Amino acid sequence: MSQMLKSSGAMAAATLTSRVLGMVREMVYAAFMGNGPVASAFILAFQVPNLFRRLLGEGALTAAFIPIFKQKESTHGEAEMWRTANAVISGLVTAAAGVTVLAVLGISIVLVAGKGHWDDETVLMLRLLRLMFPYMLLVCLAAVFIGMANARGHFFVPALGAVLLNVIMIASVLLLAPRMGVTLDQQIFGLAIGVLVAGLAQAFFQVPTLMREGYRYHWVTPWHDPTVREVVRKMLPGSIGVAAFQINVLLTQCFSFWFGKSIVATFNYSVRLMELPQGMFGISLATYLLPTLSGLAAAKKYPEFRRTLGQGLSYLAFANLIASGIALALAVPIVRLIFEHGKFGPDATQRVALSLACLAPGLLMFSMNNILARAFYALNDIQTPMRISVLCLVLNLVFAFWLVQPYREAGLGVANTLSASLNLALLVYALRRKLKDLRLQEVGQTLLVLVPAAALGSVIAGVLGWLWERNLGHGTLPAKLGAVFVPGGIAVLVYWLAALWAKVPAAREMADLIFKRFRRARGG
Repeated sequence: MSQMLKSSGAMAAATLTSRVLGMVREMVYAAFMGNGPVASAFILAFQVPNLFRRLLGEGALTAAFIPIFKQKESTHGEAEMWRTANAVISGLVTAAAGVTVLAVLGISIVLVAGKGHWDDETVLMLRLLRLMFPYMLLVCLAAVFIGMANARGHFFVPALGAVLLNVIMIASVLLLAPRMGVTLDQQIFGLAIGVLVAGLAQAFFQVPTLMREGYRYHWVTPWHDPTVREVVRKMLPGSIGVAAFQINVLLTQCFSFWFGKSIVATFNYSVRLMELPQGMFGISLATYLLPTLSGLAAAKKYPEFRRTLGQGLSYLAFANLIASGIALALAVPIVRLIFEHGKFGPDATQRVALSLACLAPGLLMFSMNNILARAFYALNDIQTPMRISVLCLVLNLVFAFWLVQPYREAGLGVANTLSASLNLALLVYALRRKLKDLRLQEVGQTLLVLVPAAALGSVIAGVLGWLWERNLGHGTLPAKLGAVFVPGGIAVLVYWLAALWAKVPAAREMADLIFKRFRRARGG
């Protein structure tokens, strides 16, 4: 567990930097374009190629490829391992390039054929999508490189690639967009160009680390390569198995765009706030656990497999439960502090905060689904999480279609939380049947302590936030900062002390690690 904390903690530090910069990017975006129709058009267009980042970079491609990559290293040596990687990269680049060309041609045909029939916002969305779609190819390449680096024990530097991506996208708003025209619908194309440049930089940022490990690219014909076929066979259903939440967001926002032109942008800002705690620890931990669980499964060390999985879930629960409680209690101050600038006004704050409050209860479920799906992949079971996710995807679409019209973005938040909760319950049930005994008693005992502690922290944060607003308001930046960090900080402290008093292992070990690093830093 010490190694898990150190590796996932190092990656979490890089991921935290990336997520903070990602939040800065969203702040710059919000001030630049608000939550109106142009913002919704850009966000929806970006989500189509960006979905592949979430599916591949945080999901199915690495889940399918890393176990095979590790297996080749242990059974055939490094030469065959690198040859396998080159075969997968050759096939992936070829397929992604083909899909990109077909997509760009298809969108162009739709724009010509539908001229005069589409409204201005839909035309803008399609033009932006056509420009940004090649980002898919770049992010596929980056995903493979990051997976290879992770499998070789590098977590920190690959995670920094996302930092570079966010820096470039922020720069595109400040430097490029003003040169694209006068009106917002013209300037928005500067952001689209920034997406492409950022994708290119993130992919090739990984190359020096791999070259130091001995990797050199050369073309390997992928058409009849058995490894490529195995990766594709596992990856396609895994795209649904790992990333049901992201697919849900895209599909629900596609039809939400026609219910109300501002729903997409409003809901997107709340999702971005949810992704900060989810990505900082949940994705980092899941990325670390995949090769670890794969190695234990390959060695048939199932008691260690169960124990490692259970400890990972316990750490995740400890980190995310209080984040969920604070997001629920302080939704309005959080949104006001981060987004209420420029074209993002008080009305947008209220709408985004309501959507965030509806998503917050599902934070732990979203993150646990990532880890449990990877447990299935480590056991070479792709079909089970795929079937479960398909069922939950259908239910989410039903919930969203039912709730979006009367409740707009809040309805989308409730739909995603409900479907993620069902997804978690079904994954746990299926994994228990597969392993006969999951031995998750420690996780259950941890939750019995942490859920009331998180609820207490949430109530404390809510009461203190109300008192702050009543007595000090939010008229200045220090007041806005205090409205979030004073109630939130006190809530976290109470939560952690309650967990330490109850002797929750995750709380003790995390505290020990922090104090050791603090003492080491002081000694240095």
